[in-house]
Amino acid sequence: MQTVNIHEAKTHLSRLIAQAQKGTPFVIAKSGKPVVIVSAIAAAPNGAKKRFGFLRDTMQVPDDFDRMGDGLIAGMFAGNEP
Repeated sequence: MQTVNIHEAKTHLSRLIAQAQKGTPFVIAKSGKPVVIVSAIAAAPNGAKKRFGFLRDTMQVPDDFDRMGDGLIAGMFAGNEP
């Protein structure tokens, strides 16, 4: 595995990243001591992006979701206790 110092990594970062994307990881060293390994991250299959959050069809959102509690909130802005 190729080892480069920090200065060389900064100077040639684009080229080094391109090599890592092609499957050739490298080590960045500081004062001759290895600090980090840079390698490509495996892409999701078929270029699909991972979804975070709720799974589809597991939760129902009411039609008035964006208006829920309007009266309570307006009252609080008017100084009324909830």
